[in-house]
Amino acid sequence: MDKLTTPTSRTSTLSSPRFAAGLIGLHWLTLLLIAAVYALMEFKGIYPKGSAGREAMAQWHFTLGMTVLAVTAVRLLVRLGSRRPPIVPPSPRWQELLAGAVTVLLYGLMIALPVLGWLAVSAYGEHVSFWGLTLPSPLAVDKTLAHDIKEVHETLAEAGYWLIGLHAAAALFHHYLLHDNTLVRMLPGRAGAR
Repeated sequence: MDKLTTPTSRTSTLSSPRFAAGLIGLHWLTLLLIAAVYALMEFKGIYPKGSAGREAMAQWHFTLGMTVLAVTAVRLLVRLGSRRPPIVPPSPRWQELLAGAVTVLLYGLMIALPVLGWLAVSAYGEHVSFWGLTLPSPLAVDKTLAHDIKEVHETLAEAGYWLIGLHAAAALFHHYLLHDNTLVRMLPGRAGAR
């Protein structure tokens, strides 16, 4: 039997250290928020253009998108103050570099997408609502600029599908094929511990 799949190594991998509870909570909250933001835009077509339902979905998309930005700022602060538990058994250097690059890109998207959305809405002459507060408009009305920003926003959102999928697939690959603790480090509670 391979060393990575022995019961002893599997048990030690599952009971190895995890990320701080706050960071784990923020990770899964971010996932739920992002899923909701994407769902609101993907399913907006169930309402006709100009309808109250479609407008409500757009407003919730804006609100939750800005919430992703706020949660990401908190995540970065918590992450800077938290230790990063080691991967057991250790990954090759190329996997660490690839994982680091994907993480940076994901954080970049979680910042860029809400900011671009805010800029586009402002340039269209509309306001972004954030849990009942109306955010200031950082740009003057410019429909051409708004359209261009919206195009970049939508292109990056499409890339987000791929990055999120890659991130999830890598976690599952590490857990089920490499049998390391990559996924377990980010599970809430005592999940996975034996």
